[in-house]
Amino acid sequence: MRVITIVCDSLGVGELPDAKEFGDEGSNTLGHVLSAERPSLPTLARLGLLHTLPEPATSDAPVSAFGRMAEVSAGKDTTTGHWEMMGLVVTDPFRTYPDGFPPDVIGEYEKRIGRRTLGNKPASGTVILDELGEEHMRTGAPIVYTSADSVFQVAAHEDVIPVEELWRICAVARELMRGEHNIGRIIARPFVGPGKGAFKRTANRKDFSVKPTGETVVERASKNGRRVIGLGKIADIFDRVGIDEEIRTESNSDGMRKTIDLVRESDASFIFTNLVDFDSKYGHRNDAHGYAKALETFDQELGGLLQVMRPEDLLFITADHGCDPTDVSTDHTREYVPMLIAGPAIREQRPLGTRTTFADLGATICDYLGLPHEDLPGKSALGELGVKR
Repeated sequence: MRVITIVCDSLGVGELPDAKEFGDEGSNTLGHVLSAERPSLPTLARLGLLHTLPEPATSDAPVSAFGRMAEVSAGKDTTTGHWEMMGLVVTDPFRTYPDGFPPDVIGEYEKRIGRRTLGNKPASGTVILDELGEEHMRTGAPIVYTSADSVFQVAAHEDVIPVEELWRICAVARELMRGEHNIGRIIARPFVGPGKGAFKRTANRKDFSVKPTGETVVERASKNGRRVIGLGKIADIFDRVGIDEEIRTESNSDGMRKTIDLVRESDASFIFTNLVDFDSKYGHRNDAHGYAKALETFDQELGGLLQVMRPEDLLFITADHGCDPTDVSTDHTREYVPMLIAGPAIREQRPLGTRTTFADLGATICDYLGLPHEDLPGKSALGELGVKR
C-alpha cells in the first residue's frame, strides 16, 4: 500500500463560515481564478475539483472521490494547515506582528547576528525588495519583514550574504522567536539581481518551523516502518520530525517531475509533496493569470502522474489554506480546501461531502497504510471510497 499526497499550496475552494473573523469574507481562490481566467483543467475536472466549489463549475460527472475540508485550527497559515491535515489541530494560534516586531526583539536579533537590519514591517516580499534591496546591497544589512501570517522573513542578496550564512542567521531567529514570541515560521528569502525592478527571489528559500507539538501522521508512519519522503518545503514544515528523506524542489514543475520519478522508482509508503508556487508566486502577488497558467501546467503534469501509479496507490490532492489572487490584500485567506482521492482502484464518482476538519485526510492515510487512527481528530474516508486496503 502506498499513498501520494500533493498539497497545492493556497488552493482554497471558498470561504469558511468564520472567514469574516479573519477579514476574508467572500474569498474563493479557485472560483475566482476560474471566473477571471477560465483555465482548461480537464484532468482536475475529471477528478472532481470543480465539484468542490460552493457552486460546481461543471456538470460533468467526476470519476474519482471528491469533497472539501474545513479547518478547525486557529489560523490560516502553512504550518497550521499542514499540521491539521496530518492530525494535529492547533488551538493556540501562532503570534502575528501587524506592526512589525518589538524593538527589544529586533535589538536582540541584531546583537546575536552581528548586523543591523532593515525593514521590520509587514510587506509584500517583492515590493520590499524594490524598496530596500539596493540599500541592503550597500550596507549588508538583511531585510526583516512579516505579513498577516505568523512569519519572520529575512531577505538577502546571494552576493551580499551567501545562502548558507542567510540560513544560519534564520536559525538564530528561530531560537529567538519562541516562548512569548512563538511564531510559526522563520523564512529565508534569498534573491539575486542588479537593482530595483530586476530583483528576483531564488529557489534557495528555506523555512524554519516550530517542532510539532504532538505526534503527526508523518511521524506515526515513520515510527511504524512506513518510509516517508517529503518534497518541497514539507520537511521544513514538520521540522523534519517523521521525514525519512527530504527532497528540495525549485518550482511546481520540478516538484511534479521528482514526484513522478519517485512514484515510478521508489518503494516509499508515503510520498508527500508541497507545490509552493501557487502561493508564493501567484497568490501573494495577486496574479490570477499566473495562478491560472500554473493550474493548467499542473493539470497536464497530473495526467502524467496518474499514468505511472501502481494498482494499489492512492493519490490525495488538497491545499493548506487559500490565497485569493483577486483579493484586495496579498495575504492568506480562510477557506475550505479540496479533498480529492484518486487511483486505479477508484473508477467512479465518490462524493465525500464537506469534512469537518483537515484531519480527515491524515486519518484516511493512516487507515490505508494499516496504522491506528481511532485516536486522531479526523474521520477516515476509506470506507466511502469503495476500495480495500
